Amino acid sequence: MARLKGAEVIVEYLAREGVPYVFGLCGHGILGLLDALYDARDRIRTVSVHHESTAAFMADAYFRVTGRPVATYTSCGPGSLNLPVGLASAFMDSSAFLAITGNVPTSQWNRGPFQETGRYFQGDFVNVVRPYVKRSWQPTRVDMLPLALRQAFAVMLTGRPGPVHLDVPLNVFVETDDVEVPDPAAWRHGISSRAGADPETLARAAALLAAAERPVIVVGHGVELAGASAEVMALAERLGIPVVTSPLGKGALDLGHPLVLGATGRNGPYPANAATRNADVVLALGTRFDDRSTSAWLPGYTYSIPPTRLIHVDIDPAEIGRNYPATVGVVADVRTFLRQLLDRFADDPGATPTRTAAWREKVQTWRARWEEALAEARDSEAVPIHPARLLKELRAALPEDGILLSDVGVHHNWIVTDWRNTRPGGLLQTWGFASMGFGLAGALGAKLAAPDRPVVAVVGDGGMLMFPGVVATAVEYDIPVTWVVWNNQGFCSIRDQQLGYFGSGRELATSFTRQADGTLYSPRFADLARAMGADGVTVERPDGLYAALRAAVESGRPTVIDVRVDREARPPASGSWDLPPLPAPPPNFGWGEDDV
Repeated sequence: MARLKGAEVIVEYLAREGVPYVFGLCGHGILGLLDALYDARDRIRTVSVHHESTAAFMADAYFRVTGRPVATYTSCGPGSLNLPVGLASAFMDSSAFLAITGNVPTSQWNRGPFQETGRYFQGDFVNVVRPYVKRSWQPTRVDMLPLALRQAFAVMLTGRPGPVHLDVPLNVFVETDDVEVPDPAAWRHGISSRAGADPETLARAAALLAAAERPVIVVGHGVELAGASAEVMALAERLGIPVVTSPLGKGALDLGHPLVLGATGRNGPYPANAATRNADVVLALGTRFDDRSTSAWLPGYTYSIPPTRLIHVDIDPAEIGRNYPATVGVVADVRTFLRQLLDRFADDPGATPTRTAAWREKVQTWRARWEEALAEARDSEAVPIHPARLLKELRAALPEDGILLSDVGVHHNWIVTDWRNTRPGGLLQTWGFASMGFGLAGALGAKLAAPDRPVVAVVGDGGMLMFPGVVATAVEYDIPVTWVVWNNQGFCSIRDQQLGYFGSGRELATSFTRQADGTLYSPRFADLARAMGADGVTVERPDGLYAALRAAVESGRPTVIDVRVDREARPPASGSWDLPPLPAPPPNFGWGEDDV
């Protein structure tokens, strides 16, 4: 044992866990931790941000790229209250980091000190974040920290990943005690979440899949978390099964593969929705069947379960049977399950792609029809720039190993519809909580996680106005990312819903306008970037897109590209979305034309 301050215990444990970064924003409640990080700056790099949510988004994206967690630090009161948006984004998408929040000294609890959270229960920040973390710990003595830290990392990374929370009163950071810092190798590194299926369940799943005439594999974000992309494609090729993804799972695969049809649901491409609603067996891997990925569970829009029979595999038992009945439900790690299934089919002479040839041929006719419908928009010379043309030029400018992050807005709908990954791990999104700011700030975390890969974030003008300070952080720490501002002068995804649900002209508070005369308004984002020390470019015509995008990616500089996009262009819809009691809009592409 050694006599250590509480903050020294925390920092030493982070170092032993191999945590390379902490992201956060200073405040009096976190001073003791910052002092310990000063002494450990050769082992852990501290990155200071300009808004606490930025730290959470960075940590979230870092985990998505590397599969390894980092930590955040925030002070008491308003500092930590800026954190829950980023925590919730990570929690809903099964991403992990350790959120360390400072609290007021325990000797001042119940006296209403400066920035204490809680009027009826002392130091009550734990209950503020309870809905958005797997678990919280609030050690009130230094000797409580070792147990809390090792349990926090075990809970965070075992089973379904998620953020965890350590709330530390100010005095605990600076008080000392004789403690032993746990060894992660002894306590945690032997824990495995790679559970598989039992033999009987595996046999039932294999028999159902082998007998299917129109099978489809659905890839969720759990495939990315499990590192199972290769196993998915091995099974698909072995049996000749078309593959779709959930929107959040879209980054798991190479979408150029002939068997991969894209994402399902509200904004999914036509061949994906047509395949799933006509399938007789669906093998769903690590997906929770949320409303936007399923056309809000409306029967026959994206899925027809039943009569389609479902094999649902997920590491979280709460997801199986939540939204669709499973013919076979398997609580397992998807990579382990897929390897079991591949072993079972390895010596089966009947398990060949020939069996599903007619089904694949039908699916390819849907794909060809969809590609033909989008071809004109992708080549559009229109001014303002058509969204499909922007995505085409961005795909050409971003190298194959590049990482694209999507913030939230109408551009996210287009990315779900028409972005083409070229390799697994190339697309990061916020989905379950859909937090504006994730793409904007997460780009910094993604670049720190993969310094040799180009990183581009597509953000709306609304999102850029929420967290412009990320550009300053990129300049301060020399983090060369590119932000493409999808400038349509408003919150146009919500504007479109206003018009669609309530009628033409019934728009309020969704476009950016000058109140005096009603004209559309836009800040000069390129000028804003240059004022912060980054590069800034404005692009108004499609013939200038590729050159600007490629130059930014290759510049090695933080760069903001302000792209003026056609605010009236909307992605074609082969699915729907339901906001009861408002009527669900029917698909406007291919609806009722793909029955088999």
